[in-house]
Amino acid sequence: MTDTTGRVLQLLGLLQGRAMWTGPELAERLGVTTRSVRRDVERLRRLGYPVRASTGVGGGYQLGAGGKLPPLLLDPEEAVAVTVSLRLAAGGSVSGVEESALRALAKLDQVLPASLRGEVDAISQAVVAVEGVNVPVDARLLSTVARACRDRVLLYFAYRARDGAASERRVEPYRVVAMGRRWYLLAFDVGKADWRSFRLDRVEVGRVHATTFRFAPREAPDPVDYVRDSVIRSPYRYVARLRIRAPLDDIAARVPQNAGTLTDLGDGTCELETGAETLDYLAIEALWLGVDFEVLDPPELRGRVRELAARLRSAVGG
Repeated sequence: MTDTTGRVLQLLGLLQGRAMWTGPELAERLGVTTRSVRRDVERLRRLGYPVRASTGVGGGYQLGAGGKLPPLLLDPEEAVAVTVSLRLAAGGSVSGVEESALRALAKLDQVLPASLRGEVDAISQAVVAVEGVNVPVDARLLSTVARACRDRVLLYFAYRARDGAASERRVEPYRVVAMGRRWYLLAFDVGKADWRSFRLDRVEVGRVHATTFRFAPREAPDPVDYVRDSVIRSPYRYVARLRIRAPLDDIAARVPQNAGTLTDLGDGTCELETGAETLDYLAIEALWLGVDFEVLDPPELRGRVRELAARLRSAVGG
């Protein structure tokens, strides 16, 4: 915390503790000049605090109505950081704190100044948190996208595909999904005339523009299901179906939302659909579940599992 920030907080505490202070009194308590006091008062006003000033005999500074439950001293980027962290916690990324995070979000809305409440409201409405992410996202980018989702305005951005191909996109943004290791935007791509998911780390931060052109809401797919299916199918060379010889409830906790889709087969087993770049990774992923399984598709995965099984048997001497 800077000296100026600490002094502003001390000034706020003084104003909350007494009905009226003169400029010289505050200057003496803070160890600064009356000119510095005036500057600090202006800082509090810019942050949304209703500090009143009066002149003449008996005049001075006082905290106006609404100042007893003060706005938080957060700049826009800090407000975004706090909100995103609480949204992730509310989505279950930190076990056992979901309800507490939701309560904290509600309280945050009550004490933020009006200038920041819009940022928090946009992110709270737009972000669907399924699991915590460990890939950073630019705060300005997240704010711009979240506001466009909330306000239902067209969004333009430069995008880099998985193969490195660059393109310009014009979309109707719907939701931001935090899933697994990534941030995704679910949007209706106007150029493709279809729904698409976009990884936010592939969006060029300096080339994102939210327009003022509003669009009529469409019937949208479930954002979590759509992003999960896109992640499982689109990026991977191989998509596998495995029959897992264990109840779905026993397996669900071991399979992250973005790693595969589980289907209950009704006989004490379940089916896992998942994807990977290599057959070896698919085989290791199945073994990692720690239960018996059967490869349904693709045929080449069955052959690769046989080869790995033979190698493992050889490693232990037959």
